[in-house]
Amino acid sequence: MVDIKIERPQLSLAQLKPLLPVVIVGSVLLAAWFGWGGWQQQRDGARRTAIQQVRDAAVQQAQTAIAADTKRLAEQVGKPAFLAALTAGDLATAAAELARGWPEAKGASVQPTGLDATYAGLAAGAKGGYGRLAAQESALLAGKPVVAIIKEGGTNQLAVAAPVPLDGVAIGVASVLLPANRVAGAVEQAAVADGSYLALRQGGHSVVERGDVALNTGAEALAAKVPGSDLRVAAAVPDVAGGPLGLGAMACFGVAAGFLLLALVAWRAPTLQRRKAGGDAEPEGSELTLADVAQQAPARVVAPAAAAAAVPAPASTLAVDPGVFRAYDIRGVVGSSLDVGVATLIGQAIGSVMQEKGLTDIVVGRDGRLSGPELAGGLIDGLRKAGCNVTDIGLAPTPLVYFGAYQLRAGSCVSVTGSHNPPDYNGFKVVVGGETLSGDTITDLYRRIAEDRLHTAPAPGLLQQRDISEDYVQRVAADVQLERPLHVVVDAGNGVAGDLGPRVLRAIGAEVTPLFCEIDGTFPNHHPDPSEPHNLEDLVASVARLGADLGIAFDGDGDRLGVVTRDGENIFPDRLLMLFAADVLERNPGAQIIYDVKCTGRLPGHILRHGGSPLMWKTGHSLIKAKMRETEAELAGEMSGHFFFKERWYGFDDGIYSAARLLEIVAGKVQTPTETLAALPNGIATPEIKVDAPEGNPHAFVDRFVTEAKFEGARLSTIDGLRVDWPDGWGLVRASNTTPILVMRFDADSEAAMARIQAAFRAQLLALKPDLALPF
Repeated sequence: MVDIKIERPQLSLAQLKPLLPVVIVGSVLLAAWFGWGGWQQQRDGARRTAIQQVRDAAVQQAQTAIAADTKRLAEQVGKPAFLAALTAGDLATAAAELARGWPEAKGASVQPTGLDATYAGLAAGAKGGYGRLAAQESALLAGKPVVAIIKEGGTNQLAVAAPVPLDGVAIGVASVLLPANRVAGAVEQAAVADGSYLALRQGGHSVVERGDVALNTGAEALAAKVPGSDLRVAAAVPDVAGGPLGLGAMACFGVAAGFLLLALVAWRAPTLQRRKAGGDAEPEGSELTLADVAQQAPARVVAPAAAAAAVPAPASTLAVDPGVFRAYDIRGVVGSSLDVGVATLIGQAIGSVMQEKGLTDIVVGRDGRLSGPELAGGLIDGLRKAGCNVTDIGLAPTPLVYFGAYQLRAGSCVSVTGSHNPPDYNGFKVVVGGETLSGDTITDLYRRIAEDRLHTAPAPGLLQQRDISEDYVQRVAADVQLERPLHVVVDAGNGVAGDLGPRVLRAIGAEVTPLFCEIDGTFPNHHPDPSEPHNLEDLVASVARLGADLGIAFDGDGDRLGVVTRDGENIFPDRLLMLFAADVLERNPGAQIIYDVKCTGRLPGHILRHGGSPLMWKTGHSLIKAKMRETEAELAGEMSGHFFFKERWYGFDDGIYSAARLLEIVAGKVQTPTETLAALPNGIATPEIKVDAPEGNPHAFVDRFVTEAKFEGARLSTIDGLRVDWPDGWGLVRASNTTPILVMRFDADSEAAMARIQAAFRAQLLALKPDLALPF
């Protein structure tokens, strides 16, 4: 609230008296306008709270039903009669025992873990069964009971499936069908008010919808997961814009009260004049001024321009840590270096940069981390405080956020993501006016905050929610379609690509088996980093067991890609880049292809043989994108699994689109995908080796290493750390820009060359730090 101090004017009330009716009427109308805006927002808040309460009640009811059904199934498969029948191979008796005493259970089924009979039946043309088969596969992959809404017999059914263990090993999978309304009834019976929307969703499908279906596109913004399942309850209410001048409800009521008080003062002015003069007449020379009126009826009026800043100031207990402003994004530990207040300041700093560039629109999305909604909310508050109009696309892989900047013609976006870092990390990947912020433009955000150079707009920017996932799916499917079907297993590591990745690959013609595609910010199965081979072990096993063509892995925010073949080989991203480069160069001879310093020495020769121009550059998604713009490269890639297609796409790193392009290439060849990938030039290479940096400062150590290390007869490159190339191999030591570690990699033509190169590096590294723990 801001006090308006009314200075004593030169004109008397008598001179202004003809204007008083205009002041009274105008003030009343303005009070009505602001009051109506406040009431609309207050009603919207109440409606939003009501639908959230209904949503939460539906989630709780569905969760209770699921827990009861999975517990009952576990009890049934633990009965001695059931286990005896299964052990004897009598599946029919086992199925009968499974349903015994369970009246609601229909279609009980017990199958061996290979599911060979089920697959054979479907291949022979048996009707239905695909939904139940998917549930059985999911139960075996997850190693625990799962539930899913499936279509069988023309109606929705609740499929409950669980592996059957014996001595700790799954020997079969059991499943039953239950009435879908055990879960769907939670939404079907919910009290949904007029003008609201509630839906039970599974993947991209709405099983049940209630209320105003026109609101369905924005319902993911208020979606809540049903624990213990892939189901979620989505909700929506009409999007109510801010009040007049963008004010919130309470600010609107305050301004309305101020205008009503002003109307009252103007209406009472003649009476006050007569009282001051001592009678009904207005004696000459005794004119009452507006200052006199204000003194007799003191008013506290909210100034509209000041009140327009309805976004609250950040409340943070943390000092802004310059260490979270990294080389190519912003990243820190929630509760230690990041909180809502810090996020709000970062949002306002980004908005200040946009204001200077004359930009107003920005897209915001977040990954599946538990801190995402809170930090995204703080970021949005800061952006709006700087006057930016924000489109919140909710839960979204980073590539979808980038896509949103193009699709919605915003040109700017922020992805709230911790990428592949541990669950307690989070951060921000920032694009302003088509440029990914990095280096000085990232640290400038910190300087703006530290120096309090933050723009505050007269009125906060607008906020809207949009779901653009289907736009993305259709855009990829319009560009890529497979010449022949391929079966792929997709491991999202419980990251945010778990929904969108499989949807896209199915849309281009692939058969997809999901693995750990349930979005869970605690990453309960393995860390979502496909550059670490041990994180791919489950994927390798699943591909082998299912006989799938390929295994696809995404990182936590979906901008990186990992690939394994049917025979269990991890195809490192630098070899994938060879395949992508050859494909792109068929249509773009002579094109520039960029790769980072961690990529194999066989890559530039491969690019040259296919008529391209190779260029080695620094590691880092924002640094690579900047170099692509500078050189107009058609393709770029990093050893970490980032791929950047400018040809037919937008030039940003996108693990999901890269997976689609990979399937397009291998599906178009006569050989199997495993044969195609095995034919790529190869040698002996290590994955990325990560070593804790001395004193937690990798940059200082690498600077010393670059200065003091001696490698005779080799070619040295200091583009990013120190890369040392010999005719038969190379080694690299560089500083990570995201964590306090040293990153190393070695590549050679033979085991002997690998041993020699690693020995040379070991000697030079230990000369600087004798107790450095090296795993080679």
